[in-house]
Amino acid sequence: MLDLASEKPLYLQLVDTLEEEIRESMLANDKLSSERELTQIYGVSRITVRLALQELENRGLVYKKHGKGTFVSEIGDAAVDLSTAYSFTEQMKKLGKVPQTSILSFSVIEAPESIAQEMQLSAGELIFELERLRSANDIPMMIERTYLPHDLFKELSQDMLTHRSLYELFQDYFSQTVRLADEEFYASIALDNEAKLLDIRSGDPVLHLLRKTYNTKNIMIEYTFSIARADQFRYKITHQRNDS
Repeated sequence: MLDLASEKPLYLQLVDTLEEEIRESMLANDKLSSERELTQIYGVSRITVRLALQELENRGLVYKKHGKGTFVSEIGDAAVDLSTAYSFTEQMKKLGKVPQTSILSFSVIEAPESIAQEMQLSAGELIFELERLRSANDIPMMIERTYLPHDLFKELSQDMLTHRSLYELFQDYFSQTVRLADEEFYASIALDNEAKLLDIRSGDPVLHLLRKTYNTKNIMIEYTFSIARADQFRYKITHQRNDS
């Protein structure tokens, strides 16, 4: 039980207690007791419980579903390694999850000046624009808006993307081998429309990711902007010292 005489704040004591329970006796996607139940179980205030749950969420141990409660996160100690070319489909499979993709939009457009500049194209050149909702085990994880040069992927169709991952299509259908993927990310908060798609609350933390992917001829073949649930992703980067 919690020690009222301890100098350690009650909410951090509760964090330790709940973390131990999560790691030792709960499974991914198990639902935690409600805030009201936790106040009764541990004899603390509702604000103490809320602070503890928020800290657990910050640590990536739990995630919240709006109107449904708090659940044990699936990420555990696993992390996405940004030092390798990243594929959502392959990464989810490695974590033992079932990846799913919903195509929200698919079209051919004239490249706006801002996108053309990022992709080293001329403004007005044709590009594919596609938006996808990426999920794992039926939990929304990430919204992706991707731009591809039309000249390299003229035969690309929405049906292809329904049945194959984009990187599989690059390699197997269009003979485009990924040489390098530059990715940067930063923290933000979810806007109303993003929160609705990701099944989180407006204002919840998210990660914004920008990825530029190049083929063996150093031509950019993909420019993707993603919004990922912060409670479902943990990233790591491996730095290797070069003494030469």
